[in-house]
Amino acid sequence: MARIIVVSNRVAVPKSGATPAAGGLAVAVDAALKDRGGIWFGWSGRICPEPADEPQVTTKGRITYAVVDLKTEDFQEYYNGFANRVLWPVLHYRVDLAEFSRADLSGYIRVNQNFADRLEKIIRPDDILWIHDYHMMPLAKYLRARGHTNRIGFFLHIPMPPADLIAALPQHGETIGALAHFDLVGFQTESDRDNFAQYLATRGGVPAADGSGCDIGGRRVRLGVFPVSIETAAFARRARHASRTAFVKTFRQSLAGRKLIVGVDRLDYSKGLPNRLDAYEQFLKAAPDWHQKVSYVQITPKSRTDLPEYQQMDRDVSHRAGQINGRYADVAWTPLLYVNRTYSRSALAGIYRAADVALVTPLRDGMNLVAKEFVAAQDPDDPGVLLLSQFAGAASEFAGSALVVNPHDAEGVANAIRRALEMPLAERRARHGRMLERLETNDINQWAARFLAALSPETRTGRVRRTAGAAPGAGPVKAGGGYQLAGVLRQMD
Repeated sequence: MARIIVVSNRVAVPKSGATPAAGGLAVAVDAALKDRGGIWFGWSGRICPEPADEPQVTTKGRITYAVVDLKTEDFQEYYNGFANRVLWPVLHYRVDLAEFSRADLSGYIRVNQNFADRLEKIIRPDDILWIHDYHMMPLAKYLRARGHTNRIGFFLHIPMPPADLIAALPQHGETIGALAHFDLVGFQTESDRDNFAQYLATRGGVPAADGSGCDIGGRRVRLGVFPVSIETAAFARRARHASRTAFVKTFRQSLAGRKLIVGVDRLDYSKGLPNRLDAYEQFLKAAPDWHQKVSYVQITPKSRTDLPEYQQMDRDVSHRAGQINGRYADVAWTPLLYVNRTYSRSALAGIYRAADVALVTPLRDGMNLVAKEFVAAQDPDDPGVLLLSQFAGAASEFAGSALVVNPHDAEGVANAIRRALEMPLAERRARHGRMLERLETNDINQWAARFLAALSPETRTGRVRRTAGAAPGAGPVKAGGGYQLAGVLRQMD
C-alpha cells in the first residue's frame, strides 16, 4: 500500500497528557491516517529567527508528524497577509475586503516553495500526497517543478467563487490557477466545483472527453465533490454523555424552562453575525408573546485578534448585542447572551443537545460543521430544529430538512425562528431523521476513504493528448454533471 502524506498549514501534534486536537481538519486527517498510517506535514505553529532545514519529526501510533517553523516575516506575509487578508475574503465572495500587496504574495509563494523544499526530503516515488486548503494552493506546482510525479490531491475546505470574482485577484494564475497542477481537486459542493471548472475554461481548459475533469496545459486535472463531514456516531455519544454532566445540568437549570436558541461561530465576517442579530431583534419585535420564554446564546470565540478588521468586528458585534439587551431585557430575563470564550467539544455537544433551535446563518461557508454537529447531538425522540443559511455548503445536503433561509433577509430569518420554536414534534422528528440518515451515510471516515479512492492508481490520469477538434478556450465548461467523476465518485450521489 502506498504511503500517504497529508499537508496542511497547521499540524496538531499530540502532546502527552493533553486532549487530542478536535478541530475539523484534525478530525479529517485522523480519519485519513488512523488505519492506513502515514505522515502529517505542515507548520508547527512556532515562529523563530532561523527555522531548521530539516522537518522536526514525532511519531504517535501509526502517524508521523513532520513540522517546520516559520520566520516572523513569513508568518506576517504568508499567513496574516496573503492567506487571510486576500485569499480568505476573495474565496468568500468578499473581494471588497481583500488587501492585496505584492510583498504578501511573495511571502505566500516563498513559504510554499520552502514547504516544497522540505517535503522533498521525505517524499518517496510512490507516496500519495493530500494537500489541504487555501494556504497551499501552489504546492503541487512547485513539487512538479522539482520533478515529482506523485499522485497529488487537493481539498478546498472553504468556498470557490465564480470565475469573474477569481479574476479580480491580482496574479490569480499563480495561486488559484496553480490548482491545475494537482491530479484531483475536491470541493464541498457542486457549485464550488463548477465555479472552478468555469475558471479553468477562461484559462484554456477543455472538458475531458470522459467527463472526469478538465484538460489544461497538457495534463488532466480531475474535479470532484466531497462534502466533508463529522464523526457522527462518536459525536452523538459525546452529546448523550455530556447531557448528564454537572455543567450541562446547571446550564439547563439556568434556562428556567425557557426555549433555547444557540449559535456557535468563530468571530469572522463570513459568519454573518450582525445580520443574525438583526434577525433576532426582528423576531423579538414581532413576537412579544415569546418574551420571557426564549433565550438566545451566541458563543463566539475571537479569532485573528491581531488584525484590525477583526478587532473592529468584535467591537461592533458586542455593541449590537448590548443594544438588543438594552431594548428588550428586564430584571428577570436577558434575551441574548453573547459569549466570547472557547468551550470543549463535550461542553458544546451538551449545549447543542439542550438547544431547541440552532442558528447557522453564515453569509458564505464551505460546509459548516456546526450544523452537522448540532444534528448529530440531538435526541431523536425530541430533536431541535436547524435553521440554516442557503449559502452554507451544508444546505446542499440538508435542503428540505433544515429550515433553509437567506441570511440577508432579516424578516425572513425572524419568521423562521418563530416557525422553528413552534414546530410540532412529528415534523421535528421527520426533519431530523432525514438529516441524521444523511450524516450516517457520509461520516468523516467515508469522506476520507472516498477522496483517497478517487486518488488511487485506478483513477489516475497523467499527461493527455488533446481531444480531436478541441481547442484551448473552446467555449465555457459545462456546469453540472459533466464534472462528476466516473466510478467511485458516482457512489457519492
